[in-house]
Amino acid sequence: MQKSSFIKKLLLSSLLSVGLISSLNAAPQEQKYIIATASTGGTFYPVGVGIATIASLKLAKDHKMTFSAISSAGSGENIDMMDKGEVNFSIIQALFGSMAWQGKANYQGNPKKNLRSISMLWQNVEQFVVYNDVAKTGNIMDMTNLYGKKFSIGSRGSGTLVSGQSILDALGIDYNKMDQQYLGYGPSSTAMQDGKILGMNIPSGIPTSAITNAYATIGADKIKHLEFTDANIAKIQEAYPVWTRFVIPKETYPGQKADINTIAQPNLLVVTADTPEETVYLLTKTMYENLPFLNSVHKATKAMSLEKAIDGLPMPLHPGAAKYYQEQGIKIPDRLLAK
Repeated sequence: MQKSSFIKKLLLSSLLSVGLISSLNAAPQEQKYIIATASTGGTFYPVGVGIATIASLKLAKDHKMTFSAISSAGSGENIDMMDKGEVNFSIIQALFGSMAWQGKANYQGNPKKNLRSISMLWQNVEQFVVYNDVAKTGNIMDMTNLYGKKFSIGSRGSGTLVSGQSILDALGIDYNKMDQQYLGYGPSSTAMQDGKILGMNIPSGIPTSAITNAYATIGADKIKHLEFTDANIAKIQEAYPVWTRFVIPKETYPGQKADINTIAQPNLLVVTADTPEETVYLLTKTMYENLPFLNSVHKATKAMSLEKAIDGLPMPLHPGAAKYYQEQGIKIPDRLLAK
């Protein structure tokens, strides 16, 4: 009996030792993160896919981190998903970020203080594209010619919709008098090509595939971008000072023979405050050490640089991003340091 008891104890001790050794030798658990973007016809989606791809390639082996990008309705839905803990990262418009952080407009009395900035990515160029019959003068005020007619303002819950309505509001243009269609970028382009709508609101990095397709199919002699004067910009800035002058160079789109004078606001990569510092640090470092790869994904990312990384951020930096920038010698203002 004593011998039997001794053998049982020996076996139990051996099993415990094997279990302990196995647990010590076990590989760290893989961390999976999602980056929310926008509709596939714009710029958010391909850039988000590019960031997720390079981060996974560089961080999966040594740091057990993988990233994937998903399409969404855009900034509004992205902030909602972050608030619910469904995603850690997303790309949003500066306008939406400012509203959410401050608790204004759609977020009146409900500020989203769980948001943290990582980087300014590129300028989100406002592009109101309409048929020539609408564009009597070529100025943004021609939008009043769409009263009672079909115009795609953007998907419901998207930053596209909110930025478009904010701009029109500031200029005294009543978008409620239009027959608003709530379509994503690709569907908007298709609907315009089919003659089902007379115009579309497409804020994005340039060139934008949805607009390229429309110009190539319909023809630059039949559609055009509406332009903004300095006086238009001054009125828009009174509401939200996030927009600046932006010139779309000629030949950006098929048949475009002259520069287009429009406006733009920054797009941001943001993250939830509770995301681990190491994760955000490594993602930020990977992005900026592999800019040529991102440039090959979309031309809009050529606007990215360490010198511009913290320009126009409406909320504090995540400590992980701040750590990387400080290592690179970037001076961070107090307002961007998370308390």
